[in-house]
Amino acid sequence: MDISKPQILTYAEKSVNYTVHCSRWIPQSNRFVALGERPRGTGAFQIYELNGPEIKNTVDTEKTGAFRCGTFKASDTRQLAVGDFHGKMSIIDLENHSKPVYVSDAHNGIINSIDGCGGARGHGAPEIVTGGKDGCVRVWDPRQKNVPVAEIEPEDGQKENARDCWAVAFGNAFNAEDRMIAAGFDNGDVKLFDLKAMKIQWSTNIQNGVCSLSFDRMDIEMNKLVASTLENKIHIWDLRTQHKTEGFAHHVFRHDDNDAATSTTVWSACHLPQNRDIFATAGGNGTMNVWQYKYPDKRVEEKGGEKVGVAGTAELIQKQILATQPINCIDFHPDKCGLAVMSGYDQALRVALVSKLNNY
Repeated sequence: MDISKPQILTYAEKSVNYTVHCSRWIPQSNRFVALGERPRGTGAFQIYELNGPEIKNTVDTEKTGAFRCGTFKASDTRQLAVGDFHGKMSIIDLENHSKPVYVSDAHNGIINSIDGCGGARGHGAPEIVTGGKDGCVRVWDPRQKNVPVAEIEPEDGQKENARDCWAVAFGNAFNAEDRMIAAGFDNGDVKLFDLKAMKIQWSTNIQNGVCSLSFDRMDIEMNKLVASTLENKIHIWDLRTQHKTEGFAHHVFRHDDNDAATSTTVWSACHLPQNRDIFATAGGNGTMNVWQYKYPDKRVEEKGGEKVGVAGTAELIQKQILATQPINCIDFHPDKCGLAVMSGYDQALRVALVSKLNNY
């Protein structure tokens, strides 16, 4: 073991009696939220407190619909936007969670992914983006119920065979007007939607279903986008330079070089809030990998008289097997560098420490 490198350590672990689909740190606290599905199909909403190496359950409630995803990014630090298996998008106040402060019928079927930006902790109006099983991507303003402010829908005649939207993410939100949405689909489509211009700026297909999308920073001019997919693949795009025919510079690599892991799913990708060049991925074989993006010597080259981007590479800093079943969600603490909460299909919640990340 090279002790000069960062180490991934399981700090605390808690078994639960339901399937956890999402875990999120509550900003500016030592608490996190766990969302999921109970055996009878109802929703599990729990709040846990990290008290030393012990995870203590402080709130345990059961809701009508099972929860699939959640985010704190578009609202008050004590309000959580969630998507459920019935297509409802709600905002829950953690101090009074008996009744949502906002409910909207967002999709027909499961809301697979949710993200937010703006509001009190960002630029511009608060907005929430959801991606659903119906193939639609919709943007919501919490001040306006049931009517999305923007929609990306399958074309007429294709709605019955629409591809599931599995992942959405906000980016390029560096002022009150500019915003981009990245959306990933089960057939490998990745689309970049410009909310200001109300058009799809770029799209590609990466052959494998897109499980997770993560901009390196939401509140800067878009810089890098990471996608994790089925079949052990991770993709990174340099978003600073777009060529009219070649698009964005692109680097693809494997989550695990072990031949036995060729078909493993990379369920989640998450950037470190304190360093945009560090990100973690979670594999179907229970591994957590931490990577550092390495920029090329020149990010832009001339080709045919036009500028074209040059992709960098990703260096594996450390990896660790933390579970016997897939880890489906990783979330880094916004204030404590290297502190991560994760959920897995072994019905367990884990808090992990990644050391020495401040050296990068």
